Amino acid sequence: MNAVVSWLEHRQIGLYLVAILVAGVVGLTVPGAHHLEGAIEPVLALLLFATFLGVPFAAIGRSLRDGRFLAAVGVLNFVVVPVIAYGLSRFVADEPALLFGVLLVLLTPCIDYVIVFAGLAGGASERLLAAAPLLMLAQILLLPLYLLLFIGPEGVAVVEVGPFARAFLLLIVVPLAAAALVQALARRQRTGVVIERTMLSLMVPLMVATLFTVVASQAGAVGDSLGQLLVLVPIYAAFLVAMAALGIGVGRIFRLDVPATRALVFSGATRNSLVVLPLALALPASLSIAPVVVVTQTLVELIGMVIFVRLVPRLVASQRARIEPEDVKLVSR
Repeated sequence: MNAVVSWLEHRQIGLYLVAILVAGVVGLTVPGAHHLEGAIEPVLALLLFATFLGVPFAAIGRSLRDGRFLAAVGVLNFVVVPVIAYGLSRFVADEPALLFGVLLVLLTPCIDYVIVFAGLAGGASERLLAAAPLLMLAQILLLPLYLLLFIGPEGVAVVEVGPFARAFLLLIVVPLAAAALVQALARRQRTGVVIERTMLSLMVPLMVATLFTVVASQAGAVGDSLGQLLVLVPIYAAFLVAMAALGIGVGRIFRLDVPATRALVFSGATRNSLVVLPLALALPASLSIAPVVVVTQTLVELIGMVIFVRLVPRLVASQRARIEPEDVKLVSR
């Protein structure tokens, strides 16, 4: 069993890319593949349950007192990101449905699989986990304000709290509470240890399943509107590139350590597409293409995250390596 887990971990990036490619083919060619949409939340909840099991809850408590990291996450997601999102959205400003979808997804920071991807890149996943409730609350409060500024009153009128609250309960509260119970059980009984080890060994398969389910269920919708959506790909790709650079910059300004800076980059780059998708689906007919706009961001982001897992550790480490000698010289003077 250990050999299988080790094999999966060493080949996980390749497996994720294969999952995305196969899912894309399935989503475009298999009738009814869109029905897999109903499995997204259960699979993602299982993945997050396994992720939370791997994070000591004492570390989460310490992270809640890490004001510097929480401030950096807040500044990046609610000061820097809105400026970038507004600038990029100007390319589709003449298309109301595209504009609304782009702003809806880019203005909402991810609270779920960002924890997994950041952990894979050596980021401080426990700090992101501690920040998740604050990020969720802040985006509920600030999203209507930003839509009012960027679109007008009609943008605020369609925002509902319900989908956000439901996603927070199902994807954060329930898996987190279950993980806490299992960790407590593991300290007293072998059953808890078995559950903990089993779920941790399934991390890679669960990530593969999540990527496959999301992409396969949404690829058909993207394919049907491909002509209108092509303009969005460079916008979403540019967002990822910009947030990689800006995340590192904000991390340096706040003097974060390497794991925290890596986590910060992922927090700025990943968006809450799976949470806002139900909101987009509930929009009026005049904005009927908005859900596909959100889905397109999901597909671009998933490919970007697979790249980020390899790229971010090199970028952050190389930045640190370049500035440390100068820091030593300044101190010596």
